[in-house]
Amino acid sequence: LTVKLRNKNKYNAKLIGTDATIDVALLKIEAPKSELVPIRIGNSDKVKVGNWAIAIGAPLGLEYSFTVGVVSAVQRGGIDESGLAYIQTDTAINQGNSGGPLLNIKGEVIGINRMILSQSGGSEGIGLTIPINEAKRVAEQLKTDGRVSRPWIGVSLSPINKEIADQLGLSST
Repeated sequence: LTVKLRNKNKYNAKLIGTDATIDVALLKIEAPKSELVPIRIGNSDKVKVGNWAIAIGAPLGLEYSFTVGVVSAVQRGGIDESGLAYIQTDTAINQGNSGGPLLNIKGEVIGINRMILSQSGGSEGIGLTIPINEAKRVAEQLKTDGRVSRPWIGVSLSPINKEIADQLGLSST
């Protein structure tokens, strides 16, 4: 693995661990501290609908691109099998922005851009971002254990329609 910094310098990276469930990996690079400028991390628990949002990424290979919008929803769950509650934004999260940061108006990272919901494959105003507090929790587990463990009891929920109600002998749906 190779990491390229904004100054175009490239460094070998060591994979510390991955979490395929939410599509996050932790990498370690050996680079001079003078070349590594950390970004400020925000608190995704404080994100509210209507807050400004800035997505940075490389859509269609165009590095260091950003788009601006607002947070459309918080705690948006039921999107996929991850069980994660996403931050939803109308900020254009185009193909290639995945893995880039979602920033608040102060320039603090509030999430990691994950995906768009689209019927056409293009950006249609429904971008989903992993809340940074969840990403930090995952990164800490990857750092200490090299993997993420999630509790699972094998139970799922589904709506009951008339046919299922009849099969179960229920008086209503």
